[in-house]
Amino acid sequence: MDSFLSLFDPSQPDDGFDEESDIRNSNSSDSITQSSNQNSSSESELDGQNNKIVIDFDQGILPPEPQLGNIEYKLKLISPSKQRFEHLVTQMKWRLREGHGEAIYEIGVSDSGHLHGLNEKDMNASLCTLKQMAHKLGASTSVLRRKYVAGRRSVAEVLVRKIPDDQHNIEVRVAVLGGADAGKSTLLGVLTQGEFDNGRGRARLNMFRHMHEIQSGRTSCISHETLGFDSQGNIINYKYNEMMTAEEISDRSTKLVTFMDLAGHRRYMRTTVQALSGYSPHYAMLVLSAGGGFNGTSQEHLSIVRALDMPFFVVVTKTDITPPDQTVQELKNLLTSIGCRKVPFVVTNTDEVISAGSNQFSENIVPIFCVSNVTGSGLNLVTRFLYVLSPGISNLEKERLEQEPCEFHIDEIFRVSEVGPVVGGLLVKGVLTENMCMKIGPLPCGRFHSVTVHTIHRNKAPCRVVRAGQSASLSFTPNQILPTLRSGMVLLNDTGNRDDEPYGTLFFQAKVSVLFHATAIYVGFQTTVHIGSIRQTAIIRGIMGGEKIGTNDSASVMFQFVGHPEYVRPGMRVLFREGSSKGIGVVTQVFPLNRIIGQN
Repeated sequence: MDSFLSLFDPSQPDDGFDEESDIRNSNSSDSITQSSNQNSSSESELDGQNNKIVIDFDQGILPPEPQLGNIEYKLKLISPSKQRFEHLVTQMKWRLREGHGEAIYEIGVSDSGHLHGLNEKDMNASLCTLKQMAHKLGASTSVLRRKYVAGRRSVAEVLVRKIPDDQHNIEVRVAVLGGADAGKSTLLGVLTQGEFDNGRGRARLNMFRHMHEIQSGRTSCISHETLGFDSQGNIINYKYNEMMTAEEISDRSTKLVTFMDLAGHRRYMRTTVQALSGYSPHYAMLVLSAGGGFNGTSQEHLSIVRALDMPFFVVVTKTDITPPDQTVQELKNLLTSIGCRKVPFVVTNTDEVISAGSNQFSENIVPIFCVSNVTGSGLNLVTRFLYVLSPGISNLEKERLEQEPCEFHIDEIFRVSEVGPVVGGLLVKGVLTENMCMKIGPLPCGRFHSVTVHTIHRNKAPCRVVRAGQSASLSFTPNQILPTLRSGMVLLNDTGNRDDEPYGTLFFQAKVSVLFHATAIYVGFQTTVHIGSIRQTAIIRGIMGGEKIGTNDSASVMFQFVGHPEYVRPGMRVLFREGSSKGIGVVTQVFPLNRIIGQN
């Protein structure tokens, strides 16, 4: 073992990139008060640190226009020349690519962020030009909000949306977390079914997948539900018409929000953590009960979301029974504490919804909604917020991932009559197509088995292509020999080159930080490790630079899987937990079984 531990490589690569700035011209004619300028300056400094932009019309001035991203300022768009119009269209196409099919245009705002505003005639002409630009690209426009400044002059915020050519719609994945009695399944039932609850849990029945869930009223497994929006923001769910199916919701929607209803009971915490780690949702929705407050399970869910560095928002339910004031105040105290340092933002009207959507990418902003599933109070604000929410991955990162070899993480396994085994999960890298030759594994010996993908389904609808960052279900060519499938396996490209043969591993090294442990962690400590869709017990075999680690300590640690080999690669995020103990980290080095055997 000592000779094996000597293989450690504690060095870590340093990745970085340089951004090229773009020089833009701006015109200003209206004067802004000194206090507004000071507010803008402080906000700009904060946004500069987070590389985010906060759009809030109530400040009287916006931060300067960002050079990157999907937000564009336009003072006016009135009768542009043909050459200018083509330039504007090209610019819109770039902004749409940055936002994965969604761009925000601020009309009546100069590049410096001053809210000049336009009169009614100029605003209508500018909106008409913007609509023509969008039509040129096959996109749609919808006015999110309009605010009057300087008397009769107004500024408008417009959402431009275009479904990428290789996709049916724009998808946002939202994980739903919270305690066992918070009302998560009821909330999703109301949102996706379009019918209010009767106060006794009728709306949640459609969310359950097993009889014991219906009998106990508690979710025990991962349930996927969808909520669609058309180009104008109208909701498309099962109430859209009497015969609506999940496939029709996907076909009719330009934007699709996929909810993952996760278990709230502590007994199913491993399943909840596995879903957060394996499916990589874009956002987390933390659901609290107005009467139940912020209990231990909700706090643990929040700590896991923060450990995974995932943006989140909060929905307080059952406000028809108990006023939410005490729970909201308790939540504010926790979010603003030293260990959290978040800025709670209680949303009470439509204008604040748009501001919350713009601020969601800021690390400090946490939108809070207060709703009732019985009366419907506040639900319109939640749906509007989901409509303006956009995926958080950058366009450059998405293109980089799509150019890499395929890597599909298996999270669920089904058996369908006349089809055979079907695997569900997330495509982490690459582009996966029908009839593609892949390798599945690792097997107990560490090797991989060759298979061929037969059909692909996304959001319960058939498709031909899956791209990096999208979840899907796959079936394999009939009558081919398949190994015993399990959750945690991966599908990788079959290159046909034996030198590039993938292998599983039992040992891996990770740079970890302990979030909490009552005493100290020593060599020999057993813990449940989550890496993507992997969930397995592992033993700490070595701690570099010391004999133990405790709360808030960091160290390079050697793990050994107890059960069977797994496919792990450097750079993957690690989350380990055992009881109340929690820690996070990043894989820095792996030791494939074939290399270990060769060295022995």
